[in-house]
Amino acid sequence: MTTDYFAGIDVGSVTANAVILHQKGEIAGYSVVETGANSTRAAESALEEALACARVERKSVRGIVSTGYGRVSVPFANKALTEISCHALGAFTLFPDTGMVIDIGGQDSKVIKLGPGGKVVDFTMNDKCAAGTGRFLEVMASKLQVPLDKMGDLSLKSTGEARISSVCTVFAESEVVSLVARNHPKEEILRGLHRAIVNRVWNMVTALGVRFEVTMSGGVAKNKGVLAFMEEKLGRPLRIYREPQIIGALGAALHARSLDSSSP
Repeated sequence: MTTDYFAGIDVGSVTANAVILHQKGEIAGYSVVETGANSTRAAESALEEALACARVERKSVRGIVSTGYGRVSVPFANKALTEISCHALGAFTLFPDTGMVIDIGGQDSKVIKLGPGGKVVDFTMNDKCAAGTGRFLEVMASKLQVPLDKMGDLSLKSTGEARISSVCTVFAESEVVSLVARNHPKEEILRGLHRAIVNRVWNMVTALGVRFEVTMSGGVAKNKGVLAFMEEKLGRPLRIYREPQIIGALGAALHARSLDSSSP
């Protein structure tokens, strides 16, 4: 039996993501599953799906690190680490010129400033309010009866933009209800909502001082409307991995490898 693999599991409030990493540092497989009501079960499902994707048996994994909102709910992990260090390492490994990571998750958003070697220099988080998070978008998608994965595309079709003055989810929802009652075009409302999210996160970016290049992780990195406004603020393209939701899990797997004394 060969034990040449390591696993990282990032248990968030909305999804649980897992990465199977070969000892040489290559991603062998990954998964993104819904967290649901049980973080431990979600972590187990994410790991099993990632193993199936990699065509690797569980007994071949010699180290597991958990991270994210539910990292303490993964009893089979060898170690639990904060998502700050894991997102930093994951982003830096994929994009070595990364100087800053913007992660917009389901329940929080964070901005991480990196130094040489991808070390965390500073960070800031919004974990007290759903504003500027994936949850904010979920609530608004439901209110506007628009599929979550279509929000970005729809917003980019509009040349007009509704002004959303509040970044609080509750108050912004009231504004949206009022705009809908006045038959305001959904595309313009969506554009205004994306602007509000980016403005909220941009305040966090400027608080740390913009450091290029910037990598974006998390599910909201799949929203083309948010990306367009963020890149407009930056004045250049963001670094986006083909599956931005696994950046934290990749970092966790890399940490698992580094903790193994026999790894290269």
